[in-house]
Amino acid sequence: MKYTSVAFSSSDMEVWQKDLLIAELGVIGYDTFEDSTDGFVAYIPSANLDIPALEALLVREATDYEVDYQVQEIEDQNWNVLWESNFQPITVDDRLYVRATFHESQPQYEYEIVIDPKMSFGTGHHQTTAMMLSYVLNADLKDASVLDMGCGTGILAIAAAKRDAKSILAVDYDEICVQSVIENSALNHVKNIDVVLGSQEQIIGKRFDVILANINRNILFDQMESYSDCLNTNGKLYVSGFYEGEDLEMLKQKALSCGLTFNNHHVLDRWCSAMFVK
Repeated sequence: MKYTSVAFSSSDMEVWQKDLLIAELGVIGYDTFEDSTDGFVAYIPSANLDIPALEALLVREATDYEVDYQVQEIEDQNWNVLWESNFQPITVDDRLYVRATFHESQPQYEYEIVIDPKMSFGTGHHQTTAMMLSYVLNADLKDASVLDMGCGTGILAIAAAKRDAKSILAVDYDEICVQSVIENSALNHVKNIDVVLGSQEQIIGKRFDVILANINRNILFDQMESYSDCLNTNGKLYVSGFYEGEDLEMLKQKALSCGLTFNNHHVLDRWCSAMFVK
């Protein structure tokens, strides 16, 4: 597969601004990211490159800083090696250690999750992952039925399994993600995760005690009614992938209209997570 690199450079872009920009690039199809001395490089399959969409994103996001970019089609290379070089372990609440297969085990933690990363998942989402994992660590999941919506590598689903959830359904529209959840479940000796390819159509008529959705504001807004329909009474919805302020308020209003009550939220480096109850 042919890939195109887009090298972003800026003299005044803050780290949190870079993280937000990377997250938005992921939404429009960029799947691998690499730090550079004055910014970062984003990679996208050449067939998916859309310069007008990129320009529109920069107009929307780069409002408080200057950023330049250079586009170059590149030769094939080992993309998983590049992805691995950017994947860092995650420690959550001093209880959970999430590592890749090429990192050493850390047995001092209460829980450990091993992930075999794939290039398509991108980087820059560690804050949202950490907050969602913290929710999982502090939730009562014993014998619960759990939905992991937009499951990616399956980190949240696997964490729920280790927290004694009874059954877990993992859903993602990316075939690579579906295969990754299968592989990572085996790596972690987890056997109660069912993974399916698709989106909200896959949860129609199903019921859950807990829903985990680490996606983005627009998808969360669009799917909120489906989440509410699938939650049992007193069920919990945990979401992340958006920012504090306008994003959170928009989701709170949407959740209220769907019969969900806002309970609390957390913020990490401007990223936000929230909990709702039915």
